[in-house]
Amino acid sequence: MKKVIVCLILVVGSAFVPMKSNAQVYELERLILDIEKLLQLKNILSDLYKGYEILSTGYNTIKSISEGNFNLHKAFLDGLLAVSPAVQKYERVVDIIDDQGKIVSEYKTAYNLFKRNPHFTPDELVYMSNVYDHLISNSEKNLTDLLNVMTAGTLRMSDAERLHAIDGIYADTHDELGFLRQFNSKTGALASERARQENDAGSVRSLYDGD
Repeated sequence: MKKVIVCLILVVGSAFVPMKSNAQVYELERLILDIEKLLQLKNILSDLYKGYEILSTGYNTIKSISEGNFNLHKAFLDGLLAVSPAVQKYERVVDIIDDQGKIVSEYKTAYNLFKRNPHFTPDELVYMSNVYDHLISNSEKNLTDLLNVMTAGTLRMSDAERLHAIDGIYADTHDELGFLRQFNSKTGALASERARQENDAGSVRSLYDGD
């Protein structure tokens, strides 16, 4: 290409300038050099553009792959935030709520009876209150945990993890109900024993008084 341009310049120059001076020859040489430099610059710019296209294509490809992986990952995580019907209909959920209701109902009934029972001291009633408060506090925590597991968008968990968590809440709640019933039974038995002893002591006194 460069040779073609030089030939054209020489032909044109020879056609219009039959006798060239040294200055004209110098200017012609400078023109040829300038054209060569322009061609070189054009080639450089072309190579740079090709390099930019390669880099741009590579970057966009990597960016697309990266975003694709992220979107896939995000979709997976968002799926873990959802609660499937299998979890919503899990029978242990009903069992937990049922046990929690029994804990509240049975503790209130028992405590009201114990507070009216004359065979317990104020300190013993305070102790009972602390035990019940602890049970109710744990019950509230279990209900909060259950609510979090059952509410979409709260925890990132798979169905298997949610079911496992529900099983754990159920086991803890059922243990608390068992403990409450055992505590109430022993406390009621203690009250009955004290009442029996008091009756026995009263019977003995009545015998002595009768004598």
